[in-house]
Amino acid sequence: MLHIRHLQRSAPFRTLTLLSAMVAALLCTPAVQAETLRWARSTDASTLDPHALNNGPNHNLLHQVYEPLIIRTADGKLVPTLATSWALTNDPNVWEFKLRKGVKFHDGSLFTADDVLFSLQRARAPTSDMRSLLVSITDVVKIDPFTVQIKTSGPNPLLPDNLINIQILSAAWAKVHGVEQPQNANAKEETYATRNVNGTGPYTLVSREQDARTVLKLFPGYWGRGQFPLEIDELVYLPIKSPATRVAALLSGEVDFVQDLPIQDIARLRADPKLRVNQAAENRTIFLGLNVGAVPLTYSDVKDKNPLADRRVRQAFQLAIDRNAIQSAVMRGLSVPTNIIAPPFVRGYEKAFGAVGKSDAAQAKKLLAEAGYPNGFGITLHCTNDRYLNDEAICQAVSGFLGRIGVKTTVVSRPLAIQTAAVNNQDTDFYLYGWGVPTYDSAYIFDYLVHTRGKNARGATNATRYSDAEVDRQIVSLASEGDSKKRDATVKAIWTTVRKELIYLPLHDQIQTYAMARKFDIPVNPSNTPYFKYFKVVNPASASAAAQ
Repeated sequence: MLHIRHLQRSAPFRTLTLLSAMVAALLCTPAVQAETLRWARSTDASTLDPHALNNGPNHNLLHQVYEPLIIRTADGKLVPTLATSWALTNDPNVWEFKLRKGVKFHDGSLFTADDVLFSLQRARAPTSDMRSLLVSITDVVKIDPFTVQIKTSGPNPLLPDNLINIQILSAAWAKVHGVEQPQNANAKEETYATRNVNGTGPYTLVSREQDARTVLKLFPGYWGRGQFPLEIDELVYLPIKSPATRVAALLSGEVDFVQDLPIQDIARLRADPKLRVNQAAENRTIFLGLNVGAVPLTYSDVKDKNPLADRRVRQAFQLAIDRNAIQSAVMRGLSVPTNIIAPPFVRGYEKAFGAVGKSDAAQAKKLLAEAGYPNGFGITLHCTNDRYLNDEAICQAVSGFLGRIGVKTTVVSRPLAIQTAAVNNQDTDFYLYGWGVPTYDSAYIFDYLVHTRGKNARGATNATRYSDAEVDRQIVSLASEGDSKKRDATVKAIWTTVRKELIYLPLHDQIQTYAMARKFDIPVNPSNTPYFKYFKVVNPASASAAAQ
């Protein structure tokens, strides 16, 4: 006993005892729990090639594994990502971007200016659906390994806004795997980039089962460690087409986060103490497109001409559709009726443009008769059934409104991937579609939806066949007009023409709702793209208390 007391008083023994206590404490302290978030949406990304298609579900997934130079956060601000700063040079036609140093791609290679040059060139290729965003670029020059200058055809103050969805690939990786050119998605081409990635994003691809399950894990070499919470270690992305099945999976705990929430279930989910529901306006307008150029139509019983080419017919459609009824009966209040394909925060929006008039079936019938269709005609309305809020129900409502004026409308519902291919290939006469404006500027809408198809790499999503040389000239001028007053006047003139021509019939702006397990708190981004690197996991104890 005396011997032991003597040892306890010795310095080495005291040190050993202290170390033992520390080890015991560490063993008793629970390790930081790895967090998996199981994330359900109505549809899958159609490809992993970041330059192949410009649509929301693709960007939604790709922003987790790839990164652009700049992103736009939920508050609408442009935030440095692979670029640390950007500014106009003394030449008003040249922007300079300083690049982030020490960034690694998922294969361990270093990111440099060469990858930016390559990616911007790739995104401007003929098979890229992103090229309309980059039409003002005339050259991209490497100044040093971490500085690039982008030259435009004229002063383009909106160039940084146009880059937020242009993801950066590894030039070396693309060359090794033979994917220097974007996948030709419209021709249903498959390449190595269709199912594989090598980005700089916070998550790496673990596995991919198209339309079933994609698993992403936190990238150990991510440059943003210490700058972002990065509290979600694993993402399991689960496309679930059925709204009822998505909701059931959330209620049972099989999924943690549902991004496309059925409107009819919102009240029930709000009442569940285990769940959190967040809601905000989305940067997306739902509209109908009309083929005004082809003769005859492909999907109509009028075989000798195109009834939609007559503005009186388009005006009849406009008057027949009751947008306020769609808001109340179909959308249950979770939409904002509009008459312009631009949310209110987009530059060029005017309240008068968005104003919705009353429907008038009697006047609509009169216009149809004047156009030579007193008994109406038959037409197919192509509709998505897995993309927009209550999209199929909206189409059924439109069919009912048109039926009142004698237009027999057959609704054909199909997945977004098929609808997108049809729009891109102009294989539809009358269709429902949605459009977001990531640049927050009307020129983005005009470049894709209004400009003549195929000229100056614009008009990629113009399935209406509308073409006007003067409107095209006005649209092209927006990319280089440095005088903001002149530019705004041109934007107003284009909107005036587009609204008069009625090539599109806007319906409403969406209000988006997210539902999730209470330990997560994911705000609705207007782009409907959550950036998971920003999100913290709510303290389990506080979440449990809040659920009581």
